[in-house]
Amino acid sequence: MQNHADRSQVALVRNDTLTWVPSPLPGVDRRMLERDGNEVARATTIVRYAPGSYFSPHTHSGGEEFLVLEGIFSDEHGDFPAGTYVRNPVGSAHQPHSKDGCVILVKLWQMPSSDQIWVRIQTADESGYHEGTMGVSVLPLHKTDHETVEMWHFAPGAMFPEANHEDGVELFVVEGALDANGSELKAWDWLRLPPGASLQVSSPEGALLFVKRGHLATSLPLPSK
Repeated sequence: MQNHADRSQVALVRNDTLTWVPSPLPGVDRRMLERDGNEVARATTIVRYAPGSYFSPHTHSGGEEFLVLEGIFSDEHGDFPAGTYVRNPVGSAHQPHSKDGCVILVKLWQMPSSDQIWVRIQTADESGYHEGTMGVSVLPLHKTDHETVEMWHFAPGAMFPEANHEDGVELFVVEGALDANGSELKAWDWLRLPPGASLQVSSPEGALLFVKRGHLATSLPLPSK
């Protein structure tokens, strides 16, 4: 399956246009934002776990990162409430489940094997945000030569002036709404701009964004067919 698989192209997916697609496991449904591959794929996906549902034990041969949007996600490594950013490196394994149900944004096969850093950060903790310019505060989540991962918090009326992103940029709206290059984005909308694209963002009402930069300029292996 290929869905917004060409990373040299702009991709914009609005959450309210998507339907939930059942996964192979009962009670686990998905909204696919981007995908290159079959059941094992390079993918960015919103995943919903019904109460009491679980996924089979598996190894992440291409690495995994996720942000808990609602509820509590659990595995043998711990319980991760809404707002938690988790990064499980290439070769890691777990068995996910959710006692009361949850929704996560998950990215698979998008990190190099050399990046073996485990990350667990509660993004709802405001003490970690660094106040920036024009009403935008930033929480660093992960940074390597390959990519920079951050949370951006826009106060009402905040804006980032137009800037060129030589290595591309990807935005996921966690809360609120904003204007990005003239398009209105609301909660759980996703925008990907390829390397060399310009981005101008403002938020009259305020917003919280999950942001990745740099990773789109790096060629990484896809899962074998």
